[in-house]
Amino acid sequence: MVKQSPNSMVVWQLVPVMLTFFAMGFVDLSGIATNYVKADFGLSDTLANLFASMVFLWFFLVSVPTSMLMNKIGRHKTVLLSLIITLFAVALPLVGYNLPLMIVSFSLLGLGNAMMQVSINPLLSNIVSKKSLSGAVTFGQFVKAAAAFTSPILVGWAVLHFNNWRMIYAVFLVEGVVALISLWLDKIPEERLESKTANFKENIELLGDMQVFLAFMAILCHVGIDVGVNVTAPKIMMEKLPLTLESAALANSVYFLFRTIASLFGAYILTKYSNRRFFAVSVLFLAAGLGGLIFFDDLKMLYVCMGLIGFGNACIFPVIFSQTMLAKPNKKNEVSALMIMGICGGAVFPVLMGAASDVLKTQDGAVMVMGVCVAYLMFMITKIKDKA
Repeated sequence: MVKQSPNSMVVWQLVPVMLTFFAMGFVDLSGIATNYVKADFGLSDTLANLFASMVFLWFFLVSVPTSMLMNKIGRHKTVLLSLIITLFAVALPLVGYNLPLMIVSFSLLGLGNAMMQVSINPLLSNIVSKKSLSGAVTFGQFVKAAAAFTSPILVGWAVLHFNNWRMIYAVFLVEGVVALISLWLDKIPEERLESKTANFKENIELLGDMQVFLAFMAILCHVGIDVGVNVTAPKIMMEKLPLTLESAALANSVYFLFRTIASLFGAYILTKYSNRRFFAVSVLFLAAGLGGLIFFDDLKMLYVCMGLIGFGNACIFPVIFSQTMLAKPNKKNEVSALMIMGICGGAVFPVLMGAASDVLKTQDGAVMVMGVCVAYLMFMITKIKDKA
């Protein structure tokens, strides 16, 4: 069993973990990076969105194997390994810039991020109490969103001062090194597994549990919206208004700003109030924001819509994740793997959105695909318990 630590010790243990959550936010750079890669190499919407899919395909491929790896070497070592892979991913664009190298960079970013997301939340459960887990996961998402929020701003800064958007990778490389060293020095006690290590088949069979399956599908839709907005927001702005890519990319910052704010407040709200009501309000914000993206063509109103979507999508993941993991206390690693596997929605939906946009010759097609995801989340409202 995990030994209880004094509050001061818990805080110091949380700092490196939260630095790692920030490094986890590097994956959201893929959205704005996709737009630059599209412009630099003259790609279609469908081909450009495949770059985002390459990042998130790894969540389908390695989530369950990462769970098995955690059971063998521990959660702490697995997170460290994921950070090392992430550092290689952000270092490559600084070495050179061509299509094959960017493909490798996107792929390594996805691999490292998938492993990180599978292992870091169970590691977090070794530090905080069950009662505080939902709020702690939400605060981690707030830190992750802070990284995503700063990405478009840093890209604009890099273009302005260096005439090179890829200098953002240098900033993230430094933060990643700090996260790696601090987490390596962080001594986090891990619980001893009471059951035998599950094999691949036993992990997948957990999807036969209806609660786990519905949660998996909810994560799939949540990430589909998140990655979809990240990739599509600049395209929507440029389609409706005469904006450059640098100016249009500010829509991503608006989305992530409100997602960051909502995550911060959500970390408190979810420990005090009904999870179901907060989830329901979040989904209503999502629906209103996506509807507005189709009907409005005013800059301020489009920013309002991005803010509504960011606010609405902020706490979907921690509510679903924490409730499902706590419902299966003896299968935390396995449930974590399956929930993170749902992040492969980031591989599926951008391709569908790109295809819909190419067919309809408007980004409204992408918004309609995201609307399907919102419809499913509306269905999930009745499945959420009042308390995690």
